[in-house]
Amino acid sequence: MTEETDDATERTGLAYSADRGRGILTPSDREYLLGRKTDYTDHSKKQKRNRIRRRLRNAMLDFTILFECLEDRDRETVFNPDDEDREAYTRGITDMLAFLHLGTMGYYTPFKDMLSEGVNKAEQELAGSEYRMVTVDFNVEPVGRIDVDEVIDKLEFGEFEKVTDEELQAFVRLLAESDDFSATDMRSEMKAQMAEFVERVDAASEQREQRVEELND
Repeated sequence: MTEETDDATERTGLAYSADRGRGILTPSDREYLLGRKTDYTDHSKKQKRNRIRRRLRNAMLDFTILFECLEDRDRETVFNPDDEDREAYTRGITDMLAFLHLGTMGYYTPFKDMLSEGVNKAEQELAGSEYRMVTVDFNVEPVGRIDVDEVIDKLEFGEFEKVTDEELQAFVRLLAESDDFSATDMRSEMKAQMAEFVERVDAASEQREQRVEELND
């Protein structure tokens, strides 16, 4: 991440709006980080970074108070944005987790341990009891080389359940980067297929429920 962003003028959306109210960052902080305001001296840049770091640390401490004291209705309101803003907030949550993952690399407590403890605390809060305990699985496995022929064979023979998440992710990435593939051209056809797919899924669910009822009679 650079101090001044070259593509600042290309960034659009709610997160980058100059009129947005103050959060952890002040409007001035955002203009600085986005490279929209560049008339800083070396000394003022250093002061700006110091202030941002202090606010970030205090924000992390504030989450202890928010978790313990903020009323449920207030938290629920925060996580219930207007439809037109939902995508921006979803990206914000995703980027927040990415920022925490990067920031805690080398931290004395591993990110996965803090994530596990955090989810457990939330579950205990929901249950109103410390006896509510859950297992949280979090693993970072790099997607490496895949056997393209093997994946295509699975698809051709309809063996979708044999396609691993890693193979699927890598295969879709390779497909999207292929010169012969156009997501735009496939959009309408895929939408039509999706409607038929959903009908088949719903029919299978209904048949399952009927079968369960018959077995329980």
